Amino acid sequence: MASAADNPMKRPAAQSAALSVVPAKQARTAGELIQHGGSANNKRLVSAGPSRTSSLHAPIMLLTGHEGEIYCGKFSPTGSILATAGYERKIFLWTVYDECENLAVLTGHGGAILELKFTTDGETLVSAASDKTAALWDLEAGLRIKRLKGHEKLINSVDVVRRGPQLLCTGSDDGTIRLWDRRVRGHTHSFDSGNAVTSVAFGDTGELVYSGGIDNSIQAWDLRRSACTMRLRGHSDTVTGLALSPDGNYLLSNGMDASLRVWDIRPYASQDRCLKILSGHRHSFEQNLLRCAWQPDGRRVTCGSSDRFVYVWDCASRQVVYKLPGHTGSVNETHFHPKEPIIMSVGSDKKVYLGEIEP
Repeated sequence: MASAADNPMKRPAAQSAALSVVPAKQARTAGELIQHGGSANNKRLVSAGPSRTSSLHAPIMLLTGHEGEIYCGKFSPTGSILATAGYERKIFLWTVYDECENLAVLTGHGGAILELKFTTDGETLVSAASDKTAALWDLEAGLRIKRLKGHEKLINSVDVVRRGPQLLCTGSDDGTIRLWDRRVRGHTHSFDSGNAVTSVAFGDTGELVYSGGIDNSIQAWDLRRSACTMRLRGHSDTVTGLALSPDGNYLLSNGMDASLRVWDIRPYASQDRCLKILSGHRHSFEQNLLRCAWQPDGRRVTCGSSDRFVYVWDCASRQVVYKLPGHTGSVNETHFHPKEPIIMSVGSDKKVYLGEIEP
């Protein structure tokens, strides 16, 4: 555990200079963006056209400072903080509003960080890494408060239960899904999927855990029965991301077969649970674990793509409603803001984008 003397909330001046928010390049159109104020390393774009839709400092914010590929990023439940992490083993915490300042850099993992999740109260951040451990971080103190050890290979994914006991689940290349209670030492459950697990997600009540992996299928694990009670088949390649819908009735999955699927996971749904297949995005030879996410009202979904674009689909029409440029490398994760029409993306180009969209 890091000591108070190593508190990353106070960053050395040299490191601070390497972190910046710069304007994203934008062609001048009817909704022209113009540079307004700021120093050479801290500028914003202000719309000279249509009215704004969010409280972002500018319609598009570009956050720089990472020195390696960024694999994951998440908004906090309140939407005031953004966490990003990746190859360089560090977690960056940013303010979402004003100048998007870097609040802290959390260190402690011995390998690339592959997924991040906030607890529902927003006070704790959970990370999964290639050093075979997961970690819990106190955001107010900027310190690691618990390290979860037990997996035999790298941990690809982590999720936090929405309500009830303080449970976490992790999925690893060792083929197991493990359940952890923050209040006790060691894992409380372990399920063997038989293949490397690349993504996990809790069900709405926390009684089920869904896992996806290199066998191209999604399995549902019942914590009460300690057994797999459902298997969803349809993807023809590795499942790289899972996300539960806001109402808890549907599961979103992304696969290396370049398909995004919506599954009906209600108890008495029809046998054919795959309701929708969305396409347009790409996976490449890099085989990064491209994650997916729901908009808080459930109307839209998004996911990463190796073709450097951010994709957003309308669930009802299954049409791509946004194909956003800007990144110069694979977009590894995208995430919707919990309160406002803002979308976040992180990529292999070491960049973090925040952009406002239509409500």
